[in-house]
Amino acid sequence: MLGIAQDGGHPQTGCIADCCEAAWSDAEQAHLVSCLAVLDGDRRWLLDCTPDIREQLRLAGGPPLDGILLTHAHMGHYTGLLQLGPEAWAPTGVDVHVMPGMRAFLQGNDPWSSLMSEGHVVLRDLAADRRVSLTEQVRITPWLVPHRGPWTETVAFTIQGPSRRVLFVPDIDRWEDWDRALPEILQDLDVAYVDGSFFDMGELGRRDRAEILHPLVRETMDLLQDQPDEVRSRIRFLHLNHTNPLLRPGSSAWQEVHDRGFRVAEEGEEVEL
Repeated sequence: MLGIAQDGGHPQTGCIADCCEAAWSDAEQAHLVSCLAVLDGDRRWLLDCTPDIREQLRLAGGPPLDGILLTHAHMGHYTGLLQLGPEAWAPTGVDVHVMPGMRAFLQGNDPWSSLMSEGHVVLRDLAADRRVSLTEQVRITPWLVPHRGPWTETVAFTIQGPSRRVLFVPDIDRWEDWDRALPEILQDLDVAYVDGSFFDMGELGRRDRAEILHPLVRETMDLLQDQPDEVRSRIRFLHLNHTNPLLRPGSSAWQEVHDRGFRVAEEGEEVEL
């Protein structure tokens, strides 16, 4: 786990409120943008390419980098690709796995298209529900999820190893809008990293709940509260907005999550597949 914050990171640019004050002065309290590394021996892939790729690639043990798999075209999930360009790292032929809408977006817009034309990136096609074998031991499958556009579709990824299976779904609008039932798919998962952008409406002022296209953490916990302990403990909340009290271990919100049998993702944690 290379990052747990929402697209803007923590602290977030321009924020001088209490939620970011400590993180500005103490780097130990800061958080990188949500990203997973998948490792098999000395091979490595990143799930999403965040603005923090410089640090995240180092934490993953690279370079080299065998590839990147993108979920969608919101700021925190793909803009790190700029670091692959000639102004920065400028590698040759990094595989970037994309859904059709993401391919069209990157190919149809500069400066992203120049990454392909100059040979720094090679696009590899993904299709919903079609498994991709990264190695003999690791397979990844994209699942379409409902999430606000406008530029591309959004996917989650399941990562299947020899003995364990992990879900990565950093962004989704509503669990009830998905054609998969979260309580059911958890039965076949060992760990599920899920959208925890906002803990509850208390951090959102007077905004209308209908405008918030993310499941609130409390809503997800309520949805799964009747599940057995071993199922609830598979959940790891991530993609936490800079206002989210779950970014502060030991806060009352953080304690509530743990008391109810769930978990908050931690940067640096590893799952053996």
